[in-house]
Amino acid sequence: PNILLIVADDLGHHDVGYHGSVIKTPNIDHLAYTGVRLENYYVQPICTPSRSQLMTGRYQIHTGLQHNIINPFQPNAVPLDLPMLPEVLKQNGYSTHMVGKWHLGFYKDEVLPMNRGFDSYYGYLTGSEDYFTHRRCGALPGANKTVCGIDLRNDFEVDWNQTGKYSTQLFAEKAEDVVRKHAVHQPDQPLFLYVAFQAVHAPNQVPNEYLKPYDIDDPKRRLLAGMVTCMDEAVGNITAAFKDTGLWDNTVVVFTTDNGGDVNENSGNNWPLRGWKHSLWEGGMRGVGFVNSPLLKSFGYPVNGLMHVSDWFPTLLNLAGANTSSISGLDGHDIWKSIAEREDSPRKELLHNIDPLYPPRGSKLNHTYDVRVRSALRVGDFKIITGDPFTGSWVPPPEYHKKTIPDPDPRSKNVWLFNVHEDPCETTDLSVALPGVLTMMLDKLLAYNATAVPCVFPDDDPRSNPEEHGGAFGPW
Repeated sequence: PNILLIVADDLGHHDVGYHGSVIKTPNIDHLAYTGVRLENYYVQPICTPSRSQLMTGRYQIHTGLQHNIINPFQPNAVPLDLPMLPEVLKQNGYSTHMVGKWHLGFYKDEVLPMNRGFDSYYGYLTGSEDYFTHRRCGALPGANKTVCGIDLRNDFEVDWNQTGKYSTQLFAEKAEDVVRKHAVHQPDQPLFLYVAFQAVHAPNQVPNEYLKPYDIDDPKRRLLAGMVTCMDEAVGNITAAFKDTGLWDNTVVVFTTDNGGDVNENSGNNWPLRGWKHSLWEGGMRGVGFVNSPLLKSFGYPVNGLMHVSDWFPTLLNLAGANTSSISGLDGHDIWKSIAEREDSPRKELLHNIDPLYPPRGSKLNHTYDVRVRSALRVGDFKIITGDPFTGSWVPPPEYHKKTIPDPDPRSKNVWLFNVHEDPCETTDLSVALPGVLTMMLDKLLAYNATAVPCVFPDDDPRSNPEEHGGAFGPW
């Protein structure tokens, strides 16, 4: 089949219409309702970790990317010895194309998208930028100043000529162009198109026409709503291109966010879940996701089996006829039969992360596993969090005119246990009531930690300054 993989950036659980939001997402809602909605589906709390697991099928602890994102000035990337999804698809006869956000490293030529399996690439390499100017600014240590540069590429070359063009619309047009050219020139070859929108990451920017449907008092939230609706229109345009060219009948569409909505930065929302982007609470990691395809045997239902962003790697490769048994060390599971045939999910547990570089919190317990370390694990219905999970408030969307329920826990607390099947909003800590379950979860964390590779998080490199590379971000 053709594969259309769409990733939204910072799209919150409560920021799509089919989850009850006031934000209008008719195209996304239609695809979700006429497809299969994934309602026990997890991503990572921030960007690079989700994308690295999507592209490799491996947990962060097995790639060295356990800590934070890859910064724009940092000589870091997904390890070259780990095969990426487009590389394997290309080996199996696919035409592979990417539009949008990379954020998996660019400090040397070998780690650029075109050298990691894509036949074409149009997009940006860092984590965020201005939607209209495509410029990124940041504080570079050692330079004692903020440095800025253009971050927009057409294959290997910088595209200097798109100032004023809103990235959501620009990326949709480029994706449509890929589809139409493929249909003309390679109609008998399967297509893999990876569209990673900048939307709806901060800064909150959108053409004014997309604000018209919204009467939301909070100006940041109103902008966010317009950004989501513009992205929804883009999704509709891209899927329409598949239909117009006759490719749709043999296409599988996967849609996912990369993490929860960012309440503070751009008024994303995950209500009624606890927490937001950056956090190990459900609001940071329970993702918006669905699959739509004429190849589904049945559709129009939610799937409640446990699923994770790392599962797309083996699932899509097996759909493509690739032999994944030759790829060792995968943490992802093939979930296609769970999606398409309503079988039980093969995934029974999920390591959210173990981050040894995050500042420790609280005191040790009488257990070999160091609970001061930031980590989280799901086993069956139970979830454990240790260390510092980030702020755990429950924040309703501004248009509800309800008060935020503040995080009730003291800063010294560093262990939580929840039954997230019965308590998805994480209101009742069971760590004292269920000591046997707690010990089992800590034992499992200890076992996972024993398999971890060293965390790779190098210092920023002054040579990365875009001002020294013609005014653009790129390899140095």
